[in-house]
Amino acid sequence: MTAPKPTTPRKVLGRLSLPERNYVANALRTETVGGVLLLAAAVTALLWANVPALSDSYESVSHFHLGPAALGLDLSVAHWAADGLLAIFFFVAGIELKRELVAGDLRDPKAAALPVVAALCGMAVPALVYVLTSAAGGGSLVGWAVPTATDIAFALAVLAVIGTSLPSALRAFLLTLAVVDDLFAILIIAVFFTSDLNFAALGGAVAGLVLFWLLLRKGVRGWYVYVPLALVVWALMYNSGVHATVAGVAMGLMLRCHRHEEEDHSPGEHIEHLVRPLSAGLAVPLFALFSAGVAVSGGALADVFTKPETLGVVLGLVVGKTLGIFGGTWLTARFTRASLSDDLAWADVLAVASLAGIGFTVSLLIGELAFDGDQAMTNEVKAAVLLGSLIAATLATVLLKIRNVKYRRMCEDEERDEDADGIPDVYEEDDPAYHLRLAAIYERKAAEHRRIAQEKAAARHGLAEVPGGAGEDHHRPA
Repeated sequence: MTAPKPTTPRKVLGRLSLPERNYVANALRTETVGGVLLLAAAVTALLWANVPALSDSYESVSHFHLGPAALGLDLSVAHWAADGLLAIFFFVAGIELKRELVAGDLRDPKAAALPVVAALCGMAVPALVYVLTSAAGGGSLVGWAVPTATDIAFALAVLAVIGTSLPSALRAFLLTLAVVDDLFAILIIAVFFTSDLNFAALGGAVAGLVLFWLLLRKGVRGWYVYVPLALVVWALMYNSGVHATVAGVAMGLMLRCHRHEEEDHSPGEHIEHLVRPLSAGLAVPLFALFSAGVAVSGGALADVFTKPETLGVVLGLVVGKTLGIFGGTWLTARFTRASLSDDLAWADVLAVASLAGIGFTVSLLIGELAFDGDQAMTNEVKAAVLLGSLIAATLATVLLKIRNVKYRRMCEDEERDEDADGIPDVYEEDDPAYHLRLAAIYERKAAEHRRIAQEKAAARHGLAEVPGGAGEDHHRPA
């Protein structure tokens, strides 16, 4: 009887496959630009709302109503940004999740366990921290979901600003965390923040989604078909009482994200490539512009730490997120007997977990929904989200800077392409053809250096033979 072959321990946060690495790089490049715009929009909103000469105009623009009242869509500008523009954001999130499930790392249950468990723990622990903090101070528990969200765009903007290069495995982990986080955030919004249902409108929205799905399966093409249908589904979903962003994520999940043999990109990937810049560059920054404008005087910031609801939000983002994601990752590795990648340390996981405490966009949205009708508390919770995200960003900056030299070296190794074939060398080390190409390159370089050496030697020998030259007398010209 032969002994069983030893199995290689699975690595946590190991090197990505080449297609996954390229997808993550392209996605994060757009999100980084969008994150910088998001950061600029947030700063603009704060200035607009806090400069005395401008604050009244901010309120006027935010509360200006427009839209067809007959269709139940006479909404304020801020409302359009939250319910309309964020539907685009969640549409992209739905496509990302679908792609991860059918073509990305989440299609493998073993690989999916890590980001899913980490994301769930990264939502459950902040909610628990909020509940314990608010209950201990006699505050309201309705804001438990506010600190559960991660804002990937804002997190990447922080990375861009501080000049830190995360290795691709950590960036992919952060992106996947955010995708799973967005899914559960929309479930929380749909289940816990749904007002009285209008079943006629809800039935119409469901019928529209079914038609959307059938058209996709029949291979019908043309934006002029899908965009009007999407708008109708969104309007019906809004009037049904279910938060309108649910329509966005539902349509995103319906797109086909696996490739056929003749395709370079699946329809889902193609549409995501087209819509992501609109989401990251316009929809989310405009939402931030009309949502982040809250009073941030010294007294208001001090009050954040004295009220149980706002303190719960800050602690949930800074402490709960970090402990939840780090603990979930460690537990997954512990109970699946997986080991951390040789290139990384648990300090790296802690740094990324603290970065995930930046809960800007969706946290602001949930704060508005949780404390709807109490404008004073809504503004205080928004201030808590801003302050908590700032503290989390500062903490992450310190932790990441400590490891930045190692990250830079890892990124250089990941990008090195000595044979100039467009594929990083780390993905070709087991390919004999790669080593033959390198050998040919080095042989050409060696031949060139030998030629240069012979020319230099001949020139030196010729100079030494010139009568009366510098070789005989260093004090007279040749």
